[in-house]
Amino acid sequence: MRFGESVYSTSLNCHSQRALTNVEYGLYKYSFGRIQIRMTEKTMQVEARGHQLSSSPAAGVRVAIVGATGFAGQELVRLLARHPQARLEIATASQATSTPRRLPALKRVWDGEVRPLDIAAVSAAADVVFLALPEATSAELGPVFMDAGLRVIDLSGAFRLRDAGARGRWYAATTNFPAGIAYGLTEFERDAIRSARLIANPGCYPTAALLAVLPVARAGLLTPGSDVIVDAKSGLSGAGKAPSERTHFSENHGSVAAYGVLGHRHTPEMEQALGRGVTFVPHLVPLDRGILSTLYARVAPGTTDAQVAAAFAAAYDAAPFVRVTGGDLPEIKHVAWSNFCDVGWKLDAATGRLVIVSVIDNLIKGAAGSAIQNFNVMHGLDETAGLL
Repeated sequence: MRFGESVYSTSLNCHSQRALTNVEYGLYKYSFGRIQIRMTEKTMQVEARGHQLSSSPAAGVRVAIVGATGFAGQELVRLLARHPQARLEIATASQATSTPRRLPALKRVWDGEVRPLDIAAVSAAADVVFLALPEATSAELGPVFMDAGLRVIDLSGAFRLRDAGARGRWYAATTNFPAGIAYGLTEFERDAIRSARLIANPGCYPTAALLAVLPVARAGLLTPGSDVIVDAKSGLSGAGKAPSERTHFSENHGSVAAYGVLGHRHTPEMEQALGRGVTFVPHLVPLDRGILSTLYARVAPGTTDAQVAAAFAAAYDAAPFVRVTGGDLPEIKHVAWSNFCDVGWKLDAATGRLVIVSVIDNLIKGAAGSAIQNFNVMHGLDETAGLL
């Protein structure tokens, strides 16, 4: 097969073929050639109950990473290379035209080479593929890998929104939404994650916000019909690796800026999980990593601090990666380089004002770490494997 300008190298053959057109999405531009997919018997061994692993968890589940050179992708490499029950078989860049490269920061942690993207090679080598790609690319490749018999953990937003209308507005490239997709907020979606064929990993901002507010929302403590306000500050790595004026050092050093006000695509993701309106204002701060979210909500009259504490205890007493701090409000430095989410709150019982503060590392709990947490749940492993 001749690829011409295609960024995807593949020798797979699907039930049908479809031409992919040039797509420009955000800061990324991809040229898609026609993908021809030939499913081999090995890559299409799928039982009626779902994907059948060709390697047992005891021997190590075979995993691949597509998009291994970005910030989240490199975190996946770092964590999966040391995972006791995963075998990192192949890591690729996001394009077939990429130059093979090594990752100097991970020398002696993982000494492999990041290869150009080759769908056939990934499909043959792995049982599970992690996609650390822009949304438009994941929207195309996610179903392709599912058809090849792999289970997929997607770190983009391509498959997070269940409503077709909302998806069309915020993630227009996602025109194929296969069955078997689960939203991957681990602490609240374990049952769905176990049997999912594709896990849509939550966004970094929704992870911090939803872990903060879902316990009190599901306990029925919030005033019916009231909005939740999410004021979030993120380090610059949350904007991705592609440089821009917004992420330029001299533009951000010594400054804090709001962006995406009343127009950020993480808003519908939060509203989907909460079932109520969300006013979301994100900010960029001059840190390399970390998110601090401050949430403002109204609770029903008569709500006590003990009730709020009970809601968090019920949600997280058995959750290994959520640490409830109560009235001691958390800080980003407490969770940096970890998969923890720390949550604290203050309640003014007289006025019914509840302020919740949560912190995460956006590249770990907000991306790679939660993806591996979902991988562990998916395979019946210890949820903390590879993460503590």
